[in-house]
Amino acid sequence: MRFKIFFFPFFLLMLNAVTAQQSDTTTIQSDESAARITRDLDSLVNNWYVRMAYSNLPGSSYNDTASAAITDSVYIDRLSKINSVIRLPYNNIIRNHIQVYTVRQREKFCAVLGLADYYFPMIENIFDSYGLPAEFKYLAIIESALNPNAVNRHSGATGMWQFMYSTGRQYGLTINSVIDERKDPVKSTHAAARFIRDLYNIYNDWVLVIAAYDCGPGNVNKAIRRSQNKKDYWDIYYRLPRETRGYIPQYIAAAYAVNYNAEHNLKPLPVNIPVSTDTIIVNKDIHLSQISEVMGIPLEELRALNPQYKIGLVPGSSRPMALILPMNHLSDFIDLHDTIRSYKRDVYLNKSTQIADPTHSSYVTADVKGKTKLFYTVKDGDNLGFISGWFRVTVSDLRYWNNIYRNTIRVGQKLVVYVDPSKSEFYSKLNTMSFDEKQALVGKTAPSNIQPVAIQQTIETEGEFITYTVRNGDTIWDIVKMYDNVTTSQVLTLNNISDPEKIKVGQKLKIKKKG
Repeated sequence: MRFKIFFFPFFLLMLNAVTAQQSDTTTIQSDESAARITRDLDSLVNNWYVRMAYSNLPGSSYNDTASAAITDSVYIDRLSKINSVIRLPYNNIIRNHIQVYTVRQREKFCAVLGLADYYFPMIENIFDSYGLPAEFKYLAIIESALNPNAVNRHSGATGMWQFMYSTGRQYGLTINSVIDERKDPVKSTHAAARFIRDLYNIYNDWVLVIAAYDCGPGNVNKAIRRSQNKKDYWDIYYRLPRETRGYIPQYIAAAYAVNYNAEHNLKPLPVNIPVSTDTIIVNKDIHLSQISEVMGIPLEELRALNPQYKIGLVPGSSRPMALILPMNHLSDFIDLHDTIRSYKRDVYLNKSTQIADPTHSSYVTADVKGKTKLFYTVKDGDNLGFISGWFRVTVSDLRYWNNIYRNTIRVGQKLVVYVDPSKSEFYSKLNTMSFDEKQALVGKTAPSNIQPVAIQQTIETEGEFITYTVRNGDTIWDIVKMYDNVTTSQVLTLNNISDPEKIKVGQKLKIKKKG
């Protein structure tokens, strides 16, 4: 009896502690999911059409205190009336997510509704062709807030459907220094449809499909194994990654907010994406800037309609490429095609300009303008953390510059690193240092180049030309920046160089003196 007297209070104490811990975990998950929704909605600020819509909007209030007063019974009744292939339950976590859309971030969600008017018909049509439920269009809201240019700063997932590099390539999307079809709304939606269809063939359960879309089938399979092979989402809930546990509530909240936006006085932002557009196939290289300047179409509008072309170049000479134009400009483009391609051809179609430029990306990375481009060869024992410390750059920048979506690098791999030009000689020596020597430099200030001696050794003057001797770490673009009124194409032509990437240390380059 004495044992029971002492045991029972102890049991209650432990039960209360577990309950409190679960409550705290649920609160953390809810807060993290709400933060994810807010982050995706914030990304819409960079959407050109959304910016234009906000700038043209008369002063109007998005405040609506009535939304906060809706009772749970009303939410439950409304959710029960939404046509869906999955059950849409209701709890406090889901209510919290609904209120992010309808109360806390209502102004930005109006922008999502405006984009939905444009993108949802396209998504529904493609999903229907694959036999998928049309309501899976809501996944694009919780993935990217319907922003084709969305990029996850941590994982590198890109586009409206947030494909990782490997998954995008697996489903047929072209991703290279010029094109990223993860940002192409149509092609990425086809890829998403194939991915969702494959996931359904694995699980035969739409809720597990949604979970696997977020965290990958590997994590879902692991959760199933750890739950004695149970295949119900709610049975494996606590075995899933924490972020994925909030994914289904986000999906339900997005479905609710789209279907009942009017009841919350949410009006779609008038996002004036041209409803009438047409696609023309181009078979020769052409740059969006050429089209913009000749035809008077805002460059940002062309980029918004064709987000897959990372630097504005449509590389039609490599293979036929699709170009989307407003319908009212299509005939003029056909008539002016040759004129457009000839316009500033040396500027926009020169090979030296046809390289990926991190400054054109929506990904937030260090500014490389004016920096020197170096190559570092990965050694045994290296990892991105060590390398970023040696070069005084962030791991995120290293990943972005080298198209690395995780942390995997291999011995012998050459990594691009952008550094301060005044310290390029020091950083170039890291390639020849031992691991211990490099580690000893961490936290110390990198010394500047000894500019007067270096320049004396590398520059000679003769007649109307300057002769520059290429140093370790130099690029054509860095060298051209040292001289006034000299272009990259002039230096390449004068020195009979066809590939600007293949200049060599010790090579002498002629550069015309300033006239």
